[in-house]
Amino acid sequence: MLRAMSAVPINVLVLCTGNSCRSILAEALINARAGGRLHAYSAGSQPAGAVNPGALSKLSREGLSSDGYASKSWDEFTGADAPVIDIVITVCDNAAGESCPTWSGSPVTAHWGIPDPADAQGSDIGPAFDRAFEQLGRRVDAMLELPLEDFDSRMRRESLQRIHDAADF
Repeated sequence: MLRAMSAVPINVLVLCTGNSCRSILAEALINARAGGRLHAYSAGSQPAGAVNPGALSKLSREGLSSDGYASKSWDEFTGADAPVIDIVITVCDNAAGESCPTWSGSPVTAHWGIPDPADAQGSDIGPAFDRAFEQLGRRVDAMLELPLEDFDSRMRRESLQRIHDAADF
């Protein structure tokens, strides 16, 4: 059953192995730009334990709150007390290839691979976070143009995957 736009938002879980950079940026972008239509969470299969300072700095430079983010395990999104997840988006190739737990709900999945800005060194760090933020922002904007509330699971999955497949790097 799909949710009407006037009902509860569509819950999106953004996954990355460490949940310290890309998934945090995507969570912030979705929540900032969706106007309550979608609600994003992020998690990792092997959480780093802390959010990368470069990610928090980038959020602040973009005028987005950098408060309240934490590197957390995807286990928080399983079990009876977990929020119902409608969409799972992996943003790193490692997380895309892992066996995921069983989520609350029956989410569709898509992979939006983005190079890891945490791999950058020296003067490349800032530009790497800028590129990741820009790439994720374009994908989030494309997702928000979709009538996700009207799509069945197959249409959601195919449309979300096409966003990555058509991504301009």
